[in-house]
Amino acid sequence: MRLSVLDLAPVRTDQSSPDALAATIRLAKLADSLDYTRYWAAEHHNLPSVAATNPAVLVAMLAAATSRLQVGAGGVMLPNHAPLAVAEQFALLEAAHPGRIDLGIGRAPGADPVASTVLRSGRDDSVVDQFPDHLDDVIALLGPAGVSVQLTDRNYVLKSTPRALTTPRVFVLGSSVHSAGVAAAKGLPYVFGHHLFGEQTAEALAYYRSEFVPSELATEPTVFLTVNTVVAETHQEATALILPYLHMQARTSTGHPPAPVPLVEEAQQTPLTPEQHRIAQAELARAVVGTPAEALAQLRELAARFGVDELMLNPVASARQGADPAASPGRESTLELVAGALPHKVNEK
Repeated sequence: MRLSVLDLAPVRTDQSSPDALAATIRLAKLADSLDYTRYWAAEHHNLPSVAATNPAVLVAMLAAATSRLQVGAGGVMLPNHAPLAVAEQFALLEAAHPGRIDLGIGRAPGADPVASTVLRSGRDDSVVDQFPDHLDDVIALLGPAGVSVQLTDRNYVLKSTPRALTTPRVFVLGSSVHSAGVAAAKGLPYVFGHHLFGEQTAEALAYYRSEFVPSELATEPTVFLTVNTVVAETHQEATALILPYLHMQARTSTGHPPAPVPLVEEAQQTPLTPEQHRIAQAELARAVVGTPAEALAQLRELAARFGVDELMLNPVASARQGADPAASPGRESTLELVAGALPHKVNEK
């Protein structure tokens, strides 16, 4: 069972943006030392609880701070960006860290409608429908040969970097049958956001495998699954550490304004409505939570049930009052305890 890490660079109520980034860099260094396979940064905008707004910038920081990990975007929300800009950013990262850069690409906005409009410089939602074509553009631009554009008077060659020796590995991210179909048609590895929506996991993965068309980028279906994970020495402590995340999701889903991730004590003192409690319980049921032995059993069951090649842990533990703002002790212990429970390295089958 191969394990990796997805990080949204969460921001707690006791943290500033510099604190949250320091905690993420520290967590990436730990993942590197524990032999996790890869470490991906997400893309979200205008959220008080997420510092990961620019994957390319954050990936550069993470790659510079680590030595062995595959580092990448999980992912770049392509409708927010010009394909050439994405290709240039990740070609440059690959040139700086050959063989270590991943590019996960998704079609979701990663932002509210206002932020999305600003990001897209006023372009309407039709840019979302162009996702498959723009994905092709990014892949072509990343290639050493670039893209040939026929102008009226000449052939114009467009490249993302002057002389590429290697290219980032490209993945399609999604949480629906639609995204599974795009990944299958393009012959690309598929990363399903089980931590976001678990209702369509089995259907989407079955469709991806049945419709997969082999390509130079992937000769056979390759599936990763993301899962919210909190592990502690006791089940009670793991449940306490995930409570702030559950409260945040439940409150946001019922119309409350987005807010930073609460501390454990703050969440414990805040009651939920019956509807919010239902949402929190649904989130909890989809997560991996417990002691190292319990978590390992849950991870193995997930990997076997969906037949995935790799699990990406999204460590969503908050912290207790008095924690170092520049650290994330619950997230760190989650990675340490999972790695320690395995009979082999986390990047081995």
